[in-house]
Amino acid sequence: MKKSAFLFIGLLIIASNVLAQYVQKSSSQILRDLEKLNVLGNVLYLAAHPDDENTRLIAYFGNEVLVNTAYLAVTRGDGGQNLIGPELRDGLGVIRTQELLAARKVDGGQQFFTRANDFGYSKTADETLKIWNKEKVLSDMVWTIRTFRPDVIITRFPPDKRAGHGHHASSAILAKEAFKLAGDKKAFPEQLKLVSVWQPTRLMINSGRWWDKEIEKQPNTIKIDVGSYSSNLGISYTEMAATSRSQHKSQGFGSTHSRGSEIEYLRPVMGEPVTSNLFEGIDLSWGRVGKAKLIKEVSAIIENYNPSDPSNSVAALLELRTNINKVKDEFWRTKKLQEIDNLIRQCAGLFMEATADSPLVVPGDSLHIKLELVNRSAIPITINGTNVKGDYENNEPIVLSNNKKQLRQIDFITSKTKPYSSPYWLNGQATIGMYAVENQLLRGTPENKAAYFVSISIKIKETELNYEIPVEYKWTDRVIGESYRPLNVIPPITGAFDDPVLIFKNGNSHQIGIIIKANKPIKSSKVALNLPAGWKSMPEQIKVESLKEGETKRILFEVTPESEESSVNDIGLLMKVEEETYHHSMQTIAYNHIPYQVLLPEASAKAVSLDIMVGAKTVGYIMGAGDEVPKALEQMGLKVWIMSEDDITPTNLKSLDALVLGIRAINTQAYLVNKKDILLEYVQEGGVMITQYNTTRRLDWNNFAPYQLSFSGGSASSRVAEENAAVTIKKVKSGVLSYPNVITTTDFDGWVQERGLYFPKTWDSKYEAPLAMKDTGEKIHNGSLLVAKHGKGYYVYTGLSFFRELPAGVPGAYRLLANILSLSTNPNLNVQKR
Repeated sequence: MKKSAFLFIGLLIIASNVLAQYVQKSSSQILRDLEKLNVLGNVLYLAAHPDDENTRLIAYFGNEVLVNTAYLAVTRGDGGQNLIGPELRDGLGVIRTQELLAARKVDGGQQFFTRANDFGYSKTADETLKIWNKEKVLSDMVWTIRTFRPDVIITRFPPDKRAGHGHHASSAILAKEAFKLAGDKKAFPEQLKLVSVWQPTRLMINSGRWWDKEIEKQPNTIKIDVGSYSSNLGISYTEMAATSRSQHKSQGFGSTHSRGSEIEYLRPVMGEPVTSNLFEGIDLSWGRVGKAKLIKEVSAIIENYNPSDPSNSVAALLELRTNINKVKDEFWRTKKLQEIDNLIRQCAGLFMEATADSPLVVPGDSLHIKLELVNRSAIPITINGTNVKGDYENNEPIVLSNNKKQLRQIDFITSKTKPYSSPYWLNGQATIGMYAVENQLLRGTPENKAAYFVSISIKIKETELNYEIPVEYKWTDRVIGESYRPLNVIPPITGAFDDPVLIFKNGNSHQIGIIIKANKPIKSSKVALNLPAGWKSMPEQIKVESLKEGETKRILFEVTPESEESSVNDIGLLMKVEEETYHHSMQTIAYNHIPYQVLLPEASAKAVSLDIMVGAKTVGYIMGAGDEVPKALEQMGLKVWIMSEDDITPTNLKSLDALVLGIRAINTQAYLVNKKDILLEYVQEGGVMITQYNTTRRLDWNNFAPYQLSFSGGSASSRVAEENAAVTIKKVKSGVLSYPNVITTTDFDGWVQERGLYFPKTWDSKYEAPLAMKDTGEKIHNGSLLVAKHGKGYYVYTGLSFFRELPAGVPGAYRLLANILSLSTNPNLNVQKR
């Protein structure tokens, strides 16, 4: 075999070996997959973020037209908000990646990405393409086109300001360039060592939405009714699409099923002209590879298919497999052989599962795998051999009789150089706009391959087939039942700071707590801090001894900054075991709708040396969608009470200096509408209530604010997206800006991602608006911080992104929030204490 062919096949294997739980399909689903054998075509949908994809089209093309359908998301959605938990940035990107994969399991599509980092809302494509590395993103798009080989590419957004987001517009702009370059040998020639050039037939845009209401009047518009009902699947494609879209739970995109005719519109952008059929001029049959006679062979298998006994089709599939092996087009030969091998397994009801006895393994330790094999058909099947590449091999044959379970134990010592299992795109040195991925074969793939596979060679009649079975951890949950999670390779020891941000107030020392965890028995470890120059710790090193596997131990360092000057630094953690030094923490992400995730970021904390005063002492916090603000408040020296619904009583509120509503608290805590009177009474009696941003859809602010507030939604006009946008202090002597810290424009230096979002459009004159800010070329926003006297106390609304700035250790954000929290103790405001 030629080297290029070998590499290309390897690429396809990488694309298929994502961590997907194998599911035995129903007889009617198998029939649909048999019908798909006669279809040779690919469609690529392309947009900017998770949840931008049109699941109706993906479901329709993949399950009705039966072409391979994929979604290329330029980013992983790292810069969005999180409705279900506290994870942001990298953690949120992992969640949204998995939500996309969960969606593709529903609608049958494949998933691809580029290396672009979602750096947050962007108002223009110019800004987006300056922050992204345009050439690298374009390279990744071309790579995906060359590997997936779409006949048609469909974009979601227009390439201009109508798209409503710089990322959206950029995805369309780059799609046009990638469409032209993918077939050009001079474009990204380094890729051609692995793949061939590919020129898609046409580029379309999925039109007919808010930015193109006159779509039916446009020439050559293709109308597709995606509301068809599949009797084989027992569901319409719009119902399937709603279930798929509902996987985007972190974005609150649960969708209602719709039924009946639903029209989607596609308009040509580039490529060969089209009049009525999206696939005009494209041969979607075996004729495209010069093997038209295979159409009849596949059709005969379909005609003779027995839904009561799919195994009757195995012999014919084996013969078809022999004939497809003669196809010269290596792309379609490889693709269809994969489909046939999967169909043979499905028709035979062949169950093959490899499960480890632990969800975690340390390089150099033993791994114990149970292999379970069941042939649920009358077809004789022999296992010729099993192996784990480089670690284990057993060529003893196993005969699989009908419905007789066979178990094989696989035990071996793992390699000491086995790579850890952290998501691959997080392993390099990322920039604000791009992730670093050096391995070309990883670019575009949605996630890591499984840490280990068991390769199984089987023989049916005279044909040998090979299957790669991912090793997973399986356990029985007392509520859910049988459950799975990926097997992860982790360091022998990990550590984490008690707090991700450490505030050193006015040059004072700070006691730092660290949790050390042994992931294998540890006889002895020397733990030290990697401090900024001039900083000191007592002691300099702590020896931790005799830790059992899974055991944790908390240790304390006293750290003193170099000076009282405000600064932001990183403090690292170094854990030496024998002669190796380790420096990872371990973050886990567990939600029921996605697989369990393990991240291994650097064990570090932000150290903020800060000139700050805080007048408040006790603060109540009502959690919303989830954020890390309460931890930041504790670092400021405040006593924080995380309040439940039952805690919100007049008596309890009287004990607080301030009450803070977490981000999207009103969106997520339905009970708050019934607490309005109690909360505003607390303010009237001298309390301070701070409401952070909420999304404004179906939200009546008359239920939550003492005076009028109105919003324009989450559009560009309601936010300042540039983190370094100029800020003007309109009222220097404003109480909220002068006590206990004097706030100046320098307090807005070093902010991350954005200034804020969901700023009010209009407000009652009783609100004071001491700040003004604006994005480049935009109108001034005066509503980022609104403060209103209400009775004896103060009501505050702010869309400033404290939930991003505080975890990033931005000094000015701490100082400004300290002032807001201290309104009830501000002697200059004549607030009457409760």
